[in-house]
Amino acid sequence: MSSYVPPYTISEKTLTLVSDISEKVGKISSHKELEARPHLRKNNRIRSIHSSLKIEANSLSLSEVRDVINGNLVLGDRKEIQEVKNAYAAYERIEEIIPSSINDLKKIHGIMTFQTVEESGRFRQGEEGVFSGDKCIFVAPPPHMVNGLMRDLFSWLKRSEGKVHPLILSAVFHYEFVFIHPFADGNGRMARLWHTVMLNRWRSIFAYIPLESQIEKYQEDYYEAIAKCHINGNADVFIEFMLTMIDQVLDEVILQVNKENAETSEYVKRLLACMEYDVPYSAASLMERLGLKSRETFRKHYVNPAMASGYVRMTLPEKPNSRNQRYVKQ
Repeated sequence: MSSYVPPYTISEKTLTLVSDISEKVGKISSHKELEARPHLRKNNRIRSIHSSLKIEANSLSLSEVRDVINGNLVLGDRKEIQEVKNAYAAYERIEEIIPSSINDLKKIHGIMTFQTVEESGRFRQGEEGVFSGDKCIFVAPPPHMVNGLMRDLFSWLKRSEGKVHPLILSAVFHYEFVFIHPFADGNGRMARLWHTVMLNRWRSIFAYIPLESQIEKYQEDYYEAIAKCHINGNADVFIEFMLTMIDQVLDEVILQVNKENAETSEYVKRLLACMEYDVPYSAASLMERLGLKSRETFRKHYVNPAMASGYVRMTLPEKPNSRNQRYVKQ
């Protein structure tokens, strides 16, 4: 059996972040906040998919990704639409994936790249590199080494489960996966999905934590952390980066939950219940959903209080009375 161990060390910052993250996860889990809010879970799942694809240059907007997932017609690039469908199908299997199974990895890659990649579901046969935009930041190991490197990585993963903290284990795996670059395409998407899969095995709420959206906000830092690790010959910088991303996105989720827990009027609750996140609605469409005929009632009791509390925003705040005005739940 392989005795390979990826090179990394655990710093004081790493230990502090692990402690902070564990405390925040405990707060969310103990109150079953996400389990009680299927709309939040679905919204976060859609954000994860949108961001992970956007990192790989998929141009579909968040609302377009939502429409594809909801089965609505979207006029866009056929491959990009298929990528959304594939990613959603892959993320829907998070609960059943065995993270230490190479067979599961290939199976999910086949789903993630269905009808979009020629070498779907199998390791690459050609040379590959890691790019940030047009800049090549790393040349991957030659293809004849991929099978052996992946066997070593998964062997280490199996040996380390229950011994290395999942927050550290998943970050090291993510970096090593990117380093090996085992597939011809879809490596970034698979690395981020597998990170979530491993965290979900630790705490189930991670299936609906939009970690990918946090990475997308700091995409340049993400690639820079990878590049520094290549130079340093260990995963230390990437571990701290990913733990920081997780720590920050948990703050965001806690704010999401607290916002929904805050005291709101029954009118605002009704308004929020008929809106999906990040979808623009006209006043007329919202009034129709609410069964209202009076625009004054809609403004006074529903939308104005919702905006004052930060639940809803205008798409054209500088033109509040514009005929093109839309309202977005945030």
